[in-house]
Amino acid sequence: MDPTESVVIEPAPQPEASTRSDPPRGAIAEWTVTVLLLLFGTTTLLQAFVIPTGSMEDTLLIGDHLLVDKLSFAPADSFAQHLLPYDEVRRGDIIVFRFPGDIRENYVKRVIGIPGDRLRIVQKQLYLNGHPVHEPYVSHKSPVFDWYRDYFPGEPNVTLSDAALQMLAGCVVKGELLVPDGHYFVMGDNRDNSLDSRYWGFVPRGNIIGKPLLIFWSYDAPTDRLADPNIVSGAHLKDLALNFFSKTRWRRTFHFIRGYPLK
Repeated sequence: MDPTESVVIEPAPQPEASTRSDPPRGAIAEWTVTVLLLLFGTTTLLQAFVIPTGSMEDTLLIGDHLLVDKLSFAPADSFAQHLLPYDEVRRGDIIVFRFPGDIRENYVKRVIGIPGDRLRIVQKQLYLNGHPVHEPYVSHKSPVFDWYRDYFPGEPNVTLSDAALQMLAGCVVKGELLVPDGHYFVMGDNRDNSLDSRYWGFVPRGNIIGKPLLIFWSYDAPTDRLADPNIVSGAHLKDLALNFFSKTRWRRTFHFIRGYPLK
């Protein structure tokens, strides 16, 4: 689905009245400027993403359409970070990033560990640098404990990616995971149902795209349709035509997305 964005251009000061009238600006020129601004804003400043899975519930729901600020974080080790007021990636930030296992896919998760952090999970409780962490955004939807998921890092009882196996082999010190330089450990808020860094490893700094700003539209649609690269399909268009008003989650429209500082 094409992103929907708006560009506000402040009107120029009006010249004093004159006996001679200037020729009106051509419609073609006006549309050309508008299209260029939209293209620049879409590709450089903002980008639209849709949430296809429930790994970030109940913070982000399946069918939430997000506007992502692509200028939030300075490119690592770049001169550009000295020109604009970029932010550092912080614990608790929600980020959009290129999935390390396939950079053609974009994921949304929460940053749990930054370079130098030590972390572990004991009975679903997160410990950062030796201290338990309060996580009000986390949702636990499974009453069953899993020995790898809920006592991390531990002996895997599921198939992990090669990157995750290397992470466990090289970054576990005295029962804690040590986040290396230039990498981040991320997890979903739906902690019991999230394929995240526990299963496929760290997120390199260069993979981070930006920070979600707001939900500009939320529509109740199934994962298989939202995850389809050809989201503008006949079935989806028909569903929109028949159920736009009833399936749109109006209360989530223009809902701002904010991180939660972790200490």
